Amino acid sequence: MHSRLYYVHDPMCSWCWAFRPVMARITEALPAGLPLIRLLGGLAPDSAEPMSRALQEYLQETWRTIERRVPDTRFNFDFWTRCQPRRSTYPACRAVIAARLQAAGSEPAMILAIQQAYYLRAMNPSDDDTLIGLAGEIGLDGVRFARDLNAPATQGQLEQEILQGRSIGAEGFPSLILQHQGRYQRLDYDYRDPAPVLAQLNGWLAES
Repeated sequence: MHSRLYYVHDPMCSWCWAFRPVMARITEALPAGLPLIRLLGGLAPDSAEPMSRALQEYLQETWRTIERRVPDTRFNFDFWTRCQPRRSTYPACRAVIAARLQAAGSEPAMILAIQQAYYLRAMNPSDDDTLIGLAGEIGLDGVRFARDLNAPATQGQLEQEILQGRSIGAEGFPSLILQHQGRYQRLDYDYRDPAPVLAQLNGWLAES
């Protein structure tokens, strides 16, 4: 089977956090032989500027909206008083790549560590120190991780994934896109039920 399922995401995207439980169930139930490829979307470039008050309030309201729409999703609003928020998710994206460079199996663990740090532990994954600490928590070589985190090759890989996601039709995060018979098909999804995605996958893959 030459088909592939692409998951385009950002570890600091709150809607990706809300989608995580359903995405886990989709991953467990994927049709046999269909590989899952994660692409980092790069929600916000590097920035040392403090986040504006207006944007902070907008994002806090987004968290509240998610809690209403996806009731099992939790956020720790202490983040907004304990940390200095910045609109900068590229560091977290590079951290996922740096983890992947050490071991492919470390990628999901790093994504989860970043999400839990940001949304539950009130830590700031825009800060390198936070990311390096998380790498140690999941058992990575901290010295190598710190070196890889901001290496030009890591940034280059991130830029490549951002462009690839856009080229196959990702218009927001999360995006699920099936490559099948030379076409890219963006899939509709439900934040509380894996069935719609699995039904679409099985329907498209039946057209072989």
